[in-house]
Amino acid sequence: MATTHEGGRPPVLRRLRMPESVLAALACPHCGAGVGPAGNALACDAGHSFDVAKEGYAGLLTGARPVGTADTAEMVRARQEFQEAGHFDPLADRLAEAAAGALGGTGGLVADVGAGTGYYLTRVLDAAPAATGLALDLSKYALRRAAKAHPRSGAVACDAWRGLPLRDGAAALLLNVFAPRDAAEFHRVLRPGGALLVVTPGPGHLGELVAALGMVSVDARKEERLESALSAHFTRDRAEELEYRMLLPHPAADTAAAMGPSAHHLAAEERAARLAALPDPVEVTASFRISLFRPRSPGRGCG
Repeated sequence: MATTHEGGRPPVLRRLRMPESVLAALACPHCGAGVGPAGNALACDAGHSFDVAKEGYAGLLTGARPVGTADTAEMVRARQEFQEAGHFDPLADRLAEAAAGALGGTGGLVADVGAGTGYYLTRVLDAAPAATGLALDLSKYALRRAAKAHPRSGAVACDAWRGLPLRDGAAALLLNVFAPRDAAEFHRVLRPGGALLVVTPGPGHLGELVAALGMVSVDARKEERLESALSAHFTRDRAEELEYRMLLPHPAADTAAAMGPSAHHLAAEERAARLAALPDPVEVTASFRISLFRPRSPGRGCG
């Protein structure tokens, strides 16, 4: 799998922004074998080869990115701007605390499925100094930022609905913040005794902006659907609600609308026209549910 080379690390590893322990946890999305350096790419023993982007992330997709599903450059820019302004800091702090508690001071890999820019993963790794991290996302624009987010993490392009490019039992903890969930894959890649932390929006999340700006509303049955989707493979250990108020100037409120799925449905000009009718600044609710799940033992409902 690995090719011989002169002068230390292979060129591909000098470009890849990833700890070697994280690289060792990766698996070929075609055959499930491990991957390692092979010339200027990563490859498995079966010869499946994967490029490493100049920005430092590995491309382990098994086909073209599905059209219209990955976050665009503008959505990623908006999300990073909103996060860096501190509007979601209470969520990041609480998630980091919950993650550190779930890890219990041990090391291991924290894999963030749908990691975006790596904002939450970075906070978790800061709170868990013995852990390493992996940001998994479909958007190349998000991955360019996630690859540089933390010195103990790496970033990989993948489609979560096509499987996760991780070895069986490779992860100590999975993060899933407003992102797709494949229960069977999550169960496969978690080690025994591992944990899954899921963040979903509460029913009032950004409620003051939803109707006014034509944003996508939160599914009233979201928690029921989450429980149904995970129950065959996981048991909910505990859950907590987090809600607080944000005072958003109009530019920040516009960014909140531009960073999520509503960006696919509402033109910027229409957002601006609707936003002008709101108070400036506008008081907006942030509402989240943080759930900790544990994997069921084999033979107990996980197929």
